[in-house]
Amino acid sequence: MDIETEAMSFVNPEKGVEAVEDALAGARDIIAEWINEDGNLRAELRELFAGKATVKSRVVKGKEEEGIKYKDYYEWEEHAAKAPSHRILAIRRGAEEGYLTFHILPDGEGALSLIERHCVRNNNPAAEQVRLSARDSYKRLLSPSMETEMRVHYKKRADDEAIKVFAENMRELLLASPLGQKAVLGIDPGYRTGCKVVCLDPQGKLLHNETIFPIEQFHRKEEAIKIVKKLVEVHRIEAIAVGNGTGGRETEAFCKGIDFGRPVTVVMVNESGASVYSASNVAREEFPAHDVTVRGAVSIGRRLMDPLAELVKIDPKSIGVGQYQHDVDQKALKTSLDDVVSSCVNAVGVEINTASKELLKYVSGLSERLAGNVIKYRNEHGAFPSRNDLMGISGMGPKTFQQAAGFLRICGAENPLDASAVHPESYGIVETMAGDLGCTVADLMSNADTRRKITLQNYITDTVGLPTLTDIMEELAKPGRDPRRHFESFSFTEGVNAITDLEVGMKIPGVVTNVTAFGTFVDIGVHQDGLVHLSEMADRFVKNPHDVVKVNQKVTVTVLAVDEQRKRIALSMRETPGEPRRRDPEGVSKGERKQEGKDTKPKPWGKREESANPFAKALKDLKIPRH
Repeated sequence: MDIETEAMSFVNPEKGVEAVEDALAGARDIIAEWINEDGNLRAELRELFAGKATVKSRVVKGKEEEGIKYKDYYEWEEHAAKAPSHRILAIRRGAEEGYLTFHILPDGEGALSLIERHCVRNNNPAAEQVRLSARDSYKRLLSPSMETEMRVHYKKRADDEAIKVFAENMRELLLASPLGQKAVLGIDPGYRTGCKVVCLDPQGKLLHNETIFPIEQFHRKEEAIKIVKKLVEVHRIEAIAVGNGTGGRETEAFCKGIDFGRPVTVVMVNESGASVYSASNVAREEFPAHDVTVRGAVSIGRRLMDPLAELVKIDPKSIGVGQYQHDVDQKALKTSLDDVVSSCVNAVGVEINTASKELLKYVSGLSERLAGNVIKYRNEHGAFPSRNDLMGISGMGPKTFQQAAGFLRICGAENPLDASAVHPESYGIVETMAGDLGCTVADLMSNADTRRKITLQNYITDTVGLPTLTDIMEELAKPGRDPRRHFESFSFTEGVNAITDLEVGMKIPGVVTNVTAFGTFVDIGVHQDGLVHLSEMADRFVKNPHDVVKVNQKVTVTVLAVDEQRKRIALSMRETPGEPRRRDPEGVSKGERKQEGKDTKPKPWGKREESANPFAKALKDLKIPRH
């Protein structure tokens, strides 16, 4: 078949087909659409993109200086399937801010070769037209479509990994060691406006607030010492919580230098998110007569007493323990974080007579509305004397009570089981056990020898199995005990208060503030967290930073490098910092040892008549009447 002769019959100026080339172009467009819509071909291309695509980023011309924070990605290229989530999210953010462009594509010739093997069957003029159509289809239709799929795929993968990291960090932060119910002095440090001081009773109630000027430049240090000493004495303060913001180290040193005549613990507290809380509706509702500085100091003090109870009041994204948390799927992030918070709250349990509405709403079975009703009932009737009184709350039905009661604690209740995790439905079992042994429930809970006399098999019924009985016995052994780690005081290195005080080779203590996919950030007391890169976290291969450290963990680090201009500090946790490390064979996956990808075999291209070739059919589909 002569292609040009066949095409000549479709020339029709009235239909916009002025010449033979116009007819050929129309036919090629039709074939390009067929190729684009071929499901088998798209499946093969999808495999090629998934296995061979690379992510390439380039700086936007003229944005080199403005986008300097993305300098690492000005000429970046790596295998997309192996690109870590933080790099994908960083590149995407740079592109959204207008500093970078990026593509996720395989080798172009490889993709075209695959398409041609799939579509081109002969070596003649018609086949050449199909080949041109295939190249046009890839460039104009398939490539953009496949790349969009890859962008969505890698964005979702990066989101999932980032959300997982955030959730793990959040869990560790929420379950940080609490100081407990002790009178605390909270201080929000400040240079220009002074330090806001608040006094809190053991339940976190605000008793007093004042402003002091302990920094030398104000020449009011002696006055500040007298004020703090008086507050500590009058309110019987047992611990001082100092925010780690600007002026924090100086304020900490000031407090530690005061002789109170008795032990008073001074602790630096991570104040991330305190300013967000102080300006929130929750804070305004709780302290309508006080300004944001007072609310911030209260948050710092309470955070030392009970991190979980205070942090649930703050949007998790403002606490600063994630990576690119503002770039990921916000709905998925919220769902994940809500699950983490709820899990932590229920694992620890809630003292219902002191808990806030924000804390109560995360208890299993309680909604925000019902949590508000709990607070309202408590304000009107006073403290709950027993768990059974919960049934008097509006909206607290039998099912809700069944879900929530086991997570709510009432310390000092007449029934000692009300302060434990034993559910009211199981009280009868414990009372039967105590009756059989001729003792009280309180005796059973306090005496391990008595509990050892119990034979659990004797109490198995159709509705109560051995696992339930085992859980009850474990709770009786530690009724209402907080599962969080015991509180330990921590101090930074004296004399190291600013980045200029650091020297390469220094070994100093620090606290892990954030764990990411590429390493961990450590607060070493200089107002700028240092980074321990993944390669410097241990003398062995580390695949997952969470296997080595957790948020709030105390660590000792070595200073590797200090960049004062960019405010960057490189740290190491290795015994031999900076030296080459042997790669742990166990940490290398099989995929890293073998070449990825697999051969693609051509498959039949759609359904077509045996005698017809694609180009001839495309010409007919132009539906232009012959002359």
